[in-house]
Amino acid sequence: MELKSTLRVFDEEEVESTLGIGGEGQRIRVLAGGEQHPSERMIVITKSFDAGTYEALHWHLIEAFYYVISGRAVMKDIEGKSHEIGPGSVVYAPPGLLGSHSWEIKEQLQLVAVRATTDLEKNIQFDVDESTKESSIEFDYLVKRGGANFKSLY
Repeated sequence: MELKSTLRVFDEEEVESTLGIGGEGQRIRVLAGGEQHPSERMIVITKSFDAGTYEALHWHLIEAFYYVISGRAVMKDIEGKSHEIGPGSVVYAPPGLLGSHSWEIKEQLQLVAVRATTDLEKNIQFDVDESTKESSIEFDYLVKRGGANFKSLY
């Protein structure tokens, strides 16, 4: 019997860099789970945030895991508690409103982000109003992610 390896080894620089969901000041590279390097069950990306970038309070439908490679930022949770993060920091944000977080980038930040799904319909985020705690989402973004019909919920 002949075995054929499915192992993939590549350099991050070979992956195209695109704007992140936050737009200007944020770049991503989809290392696994994208068109260039498909995956069955996970998305792994590197994110780079410019100093001064701010990502408002938001939450995800699924778990989010981050490992900080370099740089500094302040994260805030749903209670408004600040968390200083830097190289070696690990952040786990459970799904739902109670896992809400914001990013205030103090020094150019690089991190690895992992999501345990390749389903864009589940890999969406909701903005949170800091004073009322009400969640919202832009309709165009929801449609782009395939979440306008929520077919996976039934």
